[in-house]
Amino acid sequence: MRVDFRWAVLLAMAFTTVRGEVSVSPAARSDAALEAAIPGLACQALPGAHDDTPEALELRFRLLFTCGRYEQALASLEDWTRRRTPPPGEGVEPWLRLELHARATERAARDKTSYDAAFKTVFAEKFTTLGDLAALDAAWMLGLPPAVARANLERRLKQFAGRESLTQAELLDLLYWHSAWQSESALAPLLDAAVARDDARRYLIERGVPIRTRQGATLTADIVRPRTGPQPAALRFTIYSDPGRNYESARNAAAHGYVGVLASARGKNLSTDRVQPWETEVLDTWAVIDWISHQPWSDGRVGMYGNSYDAFVQWAAAKNPHPALKTIVPSAASFPGNGLPMEHNVIQLANYGWPLQVTSDRFMGDRALFDRNRWSSLLENWFASGRPLREIDAIDGTPNEILQRQMRHPSFDAYWRAMQPYGREFAKIRIPVLTLTGYFDDARSVAVNYLVDHYRYAKHPEHYLVIGPWAHLENLSTWKSAEVNGYAIDPAGNVDTWALVYQWFDHVMRGAPLPALLEDRINYQLMGSNTWSHAPSIAAMSGRTLRLYLSPEPAGKRLTLSPRVPSRDAFAAQTVDFADRKTRNSLYPASAWFDPPDDGTYLAYLSEPFDRAVCVCGLVTGALQAVIDRRDFDFTWALYEATPDGKYFNLAYYLGRASYARDPAHRKLLTPGKRATLPFTQTPLVGKQLPAGSRLMLLLTVNKNPYAQVNYGTGKDVSDESIADAGQPLHVRWHNASYIDVPLRDLATARPVK
Repeated sequence: MRVDFRWAVLLAMAFTTVRGEVSVSPAARSDAALEAAIPGLACQALPGAHDDTPEALELRFRLLFTCGRYEQALASLEDWTRRRTPPPGEGVEPWLRLELHARATERAARDKTSYDAAFKTVFAEKFTTLGDLAALDAAWMLGLPPAVARANLERRLKQFAGRESLTQAELLDLLYWHSAWQSESALAPLLDAAVARDDARRYLIERGVPIRTRQGATLTADIVRPRTGPQPAALRFTIYSDPGRNYESARNAAAHGYVGVLASARGKNLSTDRVQPWETEVLDTWAVIDWISHQPWSDGRVGMYGNSYDAFVQWAAAKNPHPALKTIVPSAASFPGNGLPMEHNVIQLANYGWPLQVTSDRFMGDRALFDRNRWSSLLENWFASGRPLREIDAIDGTPNEILQRQMRHPSFDAYWRAMQPYGREFAKIRIPVLTLTGYFDDARSVAVNYLVDHYRYAKHPEHYLVIGPWAHLENLSTWKSAEVNGYAIDPAGNVDTWALVYQWFDHVMRGAPLPALLEDRINYQLMGSNTWSHAPSIAAMSGRTLRLYLSPEPAGKRLTLSPRVPSRDAFAAQTVDFADRKTRNSLYPASAWFDPPDDGTYLAYLSEPFDRAVCVCGLVTGALQAVIDRRDFDFTWALYEATPDGKYFNLAYYLGRASYARDPAHRKLLTPGKRATLPFTQTPLVGKQLPAGSRLMLLLTVNKNPYAQVNYGTGKDVSDESIADAGQPLHVRWHNASYIDVPLRDLATARPVK
């Protein structure tokens, strides 16, 4: 292929100006031609790249690397590293993969040996200079799959191939991904073995260690520990038994100076027992902690961490705490019986396939069971059929034993209460606790409710909360997505919560200072402000409570959220036909933003605009007053910020069963035609700044959709009701004595946020 070298000349002319543009020859304007031309053009451009700014030195290093002049590239790298200022938080040299590839290639040529042998030596030399944490981060960074680098390179080639010119920044971007692909594809086949050798040098590693419980079950632990004396253990107890990820989790703990213990739940990993999610963790976590405390490498102290199910397990361990358990860091904790599969006594079906997945094998489950299309189709088929929920697995053809067992416990009874602390059992939890959760986490209301109950029953508990703009799986992660559910998070929300876990462990078990983020007991990223706020309690997050009544008076196309106490009784009427399977009533906020369709499936209440900026900060509570012509129904509401520019941002969401509104453990059916008061308290924690001119909008309806039980209102067990119980449409009157209490802080008069 003939390459027009005029491009190389213009490249050289552009290097001394960061904003300079590079002309692209027509001969190199297809993506394949551009990729093939890059090494030769980099070589010919080098004579003009002799400026000594950090930007130009980086460009020269990448040109030399791409040209294949590795010895000179390494010398240029030294110049660049001396001149550059590392960005805040940089833990790994961003050029590490290029440096290793260059040194291995240069050594193989010099010593007349294979690239594999040279890389083995170079890797060992480099990693010997790194501490445990630096080596952990470096191995993670080097593990970028070549396919990722290749996809990024191809994206740039397609983007730039049709261009007549490139800026220097665009050229650097192109060289970055070309060199990343070049180095990653060479390193990838050798990397795992190299990291394993380095780990074996640093740590003592045991895989598949059996642990017997007092009940005769066998659990399995993977252990990675520093080559030092007895240390505290960082324990993660999980039902997600992935050997590779389990090892990484334990190694992470060891790199922070703890004995990393990854315990797999009963029936997982090498255990041959029956998998029983939720039901045996109180006993099994006690057995693991007790076993750890008696090992010669243990100093007798254990801290627990983990996300979702692994966070619930920590609360299970705290129900009857072992003396060796010194702290827990539950992140996005699930709450059996009040989260999934039930939410305020309404069985949810979003995770219908989860019990089948985790019980299908001893590791991560049968991949065929991770078929979202299968489960979504099942829910649609069940809803369309009108059959009782009790028969849903017959529609699928695969028995769902765990769900069937759970449906036999529609109240929050002894079955559920045995799985985690309940009531006064929270008073026994005298260890420090750090709870993590996110505003976009479906588990946030139950994760926070653990804290609420801990403060309710224990005397002055040392329990901290950190909540940010995170989704469920990102509550425990180093980097957070820039956008969650359509919401662009504030930069302040990008917090390394993995690092926070070990800062907390160091504080509790090694006497280190309290992590800087924990300025008070409640620490929340105030969405829309790009700041963090801190309060001694959830109640103290707000300065006042705004009570708004659900008035049927019109507010444009909506009804009214009124701050005035009703002077006379009035109501808004709603009719719901349970036999109608074409219409769905659901207010679940799948996105942070909502475009109201005004489809008649809900009532919408709108407040007056705020005359100043406020913070909705805390728990939205309240009570509905309703009259129905049945004995029960499921109600749902969603609260939104209505922005001055006509957008709607979700603040909170609630779904509950009327007959359990006062007591989730005991059902009290409604009397048809008689007004019922339906309180709600366990709601999602909110921390959102609203500008002046914003309003509040409350959506309210009777729940009816494929993603939850359909409560027909007969008073029978809802799991046994079917479309045959639909009868005439349900009539509900929402009375204007209904209200919501919104926690507010006037930002102009609030204490300064930090």
